[in-house]
Amino acid sequence: MHDVAAALRSYDPIGFGECPMSAQNPKVDAFVSRAKKWQRETKKLRTILLDCGLDEDLKWGKPCFQFEGSNVAIIQPFKEHCSLMFFKGALLEDTHGLLRSQGENTQSALRLEFTGEAGIKKTVVKAYAKQAIAVQRAGLEVDFKAKRELELPDELTRILKKDRKLADAFHALTPGRQRGYVLHFTGAKQSKTRTARIEKCIPRIRAGRGMNDR
Repeated sequence: MHDVAAALRSYDPIGFGECPMSAQNPKVDAFVSRAKKWQRETKKLRTILLDCGLDEDLKWGKPCFQFEGSNVAIIQPFKEHCSLMFFKGALLEDTHGLLRSQGENTQSALRLEFTGEAGIKKTVVKAYAKQAIAVQRAGLEVDFKAKRELELPDELTRILKKDRKLADAFHALTPGRQRGYVLHFTGAKQSKTRTARIEKCIPRIRAGRGMNDR
């Protein structure tokens, strides 16, 4: 079994940083030129990903970025935000707490969401992209069985034990909503940060809402 943490530790960011910028694909050029919304955001994300050495193509009608022929990320223009979705996002370390679930039934893909060009920080996006490349380079795959067997962080377990009604509300959530919260909580490295995230989400959990529910 591959060790995700080990793959990321062995990943050489300097080596990736020296990769030449990939060539632009004419099909993606056409997509960008026709875009009526999120054009500037798409251009910026595209430039960052090409600078990471990823190849681009148009798949499912959207700019898709690949490493050695395998899909790594795709730009998704939505009504309310422009997203960068990582196909194996569940294997990434959410170092900035920005990864969001694709939906209740999605176990592998996670995405970054942007509502303006200013929110796209090159160093942050590049860090996630390089992780995704390292994961693909190591041949890692999401263990869907492990994803179903949800492991709660200790901080959440303690809080749920003290509050029976909150525990009932959490366990009444759909598996996808529970998983979304756990990914958000465990994305923090420090215990006090995980606890703060949990406490902030308690009203949403009590209301039966997921992380991204409006």
